[in-house]
Amino acid sequence: MTSRLALLLLCLPISGLAESHWPQFRGEGGLGIGTGKPPVEFSAEKNMRWQVEVPHGHSSPCIWGDKIALTGLDGGKLVTFCLNRADGRELWRVAAPAEKIEGAHRIGSPATPTCCTDGERLIAYFGSYGVLAYDWSGKELWKKPLPAPVVEFGTSASPIIADGKVIIVADQDVGSYMIALDVKTGAEAWRVDRGEFRRGFSSPFVWKHDGIEELIVCGSLWVRGYDLKDGRQRWSVRGMARVANASPVAADGMLLVSSWNVGGDEGDRIEMEPFEAFAAANDANKDGLLTLEEFPNGPIKARYSQIDADKDGKVTKTEYEVIRGMFADAVNQLFAIKPGGSGDITDTHVIWQVNKHLPYVSSPIVANGRVFTMKSGGLASAYDAKSGSPLFQAERVDASGDYYASAVSADGRIYITSQRGTVVVLDATSDTLKVLARNDLKASVFASPAIVDGVIYIRTDKHLYAFGE
Repeated sequence: MTSRLALLLLCLPISGLAESHWPQFRGEGGLGIGTGKPPVEFSAEKNMRWQVEVPHGHSSPCIWGDKIALTGLDGGKLVTFCLNRADGRELWRVAAPAEKIEGAHRIGSPATPTCCTDGERLIAYFGSYGVLAYDWSGKELWKKPLPAPVVEFGTSASPIIADGKVIIVADQDVGSYMIALDVKTGAEAWRVDRGEFRRGFSSPFVWKHDGIEELIVCGSLWVRGYDLKDGRQRWSVRGMARVANASPVAADGMLLVSSWNVGGDEGDRIEMEPFEAFAAANDANKDGLLTLEEFPNGPIKARYSQIDADKDGKVTKTEYEVIRGMFADAVNQLFAIKPGGSGDITDTHVIWQVNKHLPYVSSPIVANGRVFTMKSGGLASAYDAKSGSPLFQAERVDASGDYYASAVSADGRIYITSQRGTVVVLDATSDTLKVLARNDLKASVFASPAIVDGVIYIRTDKHLYAFGE
């Protein structure tokens, strides 16, 4: 009897795991909504299932059944590795055939895009190489080399799988594009030129509404909707910052988009004078080109690498005027879009917008009819999803620092992690700010958590943790 009971108990969690998934950045549908009842309080001493050391990287967990996939940089090689979900034990590891590792921001990582899966194939994307497809035993199925994006901060946008295709958005300072690859073979299904867009780090999103699916891509100044079948552009909405960082979400038939960057707030705008006037005052050798040394100290010089689109060390009139126009047209806001329409639908389909207390990188989340955001410094805001009416704004959660991880939700709670490693747990059912817990992991965190079957998986700079009651 004892042996039979032990066998039954051993089998129960395995069968449960087989039904549970977190298949891409921010989980099923990219919505950040988890399953089960994760713990409110956790630490190395409380509610910790396991912890394992992992290579450095900023990608989030991709979970299918009893396996977890992550990427990292280890010993100078970019690797995709798989862990056993029950205990964190490493099952396999493969290195990408990258000849050169792309540069990244000083606090960034060349292993930032999160893997995605359709259950059969695991897709990894590195800016340093391109796309690689494996089965869940680590066997390579196909690979698609792609040029490294032209941006010194590195690649961040995660791939997704939709309509049998792997979608890659490569917004960069020169030659931006989006590509769809057949998930079974890696063959190119379609490609969209996005040359008018500059650097961007927002992951694509599939908006499901009215019986259809639209591919949503946030970029500099615009958010656009595309047809998944052929990449045809359906509509555009203006009102984005110069650089898109946060990824969109959807709820109650609406698309929610958040965008903020330096120089886009009214009263704090960065203004650039016309090229002719600027060059007349600063082009020392009068060659019609501007070097870094010819820029006077200030906020414009600080963004020289962005102005110098092709990174040749010389800014042309065209390069200068593009950024000048972006600074002039950039809009920082959180806004809601209703479905339908074609062409420029800014004036007809934007339902509401908020332009204060916005997050920089952290994506918004919708739970219980409320949109939650976290601004760096630990300032939480919530809005009614249908009307945009503020429930509370810029209220302190007493967990300071920057917030790069995106929020996730489960069981009526919001989990949002600061770079310093404090996981703030908020009540998602309240119209006022209610902080349920502050869990200090005592380690740096950039990756967004995953929540599956009541277990929350959190990646720090050196470890992956599994917390569950």
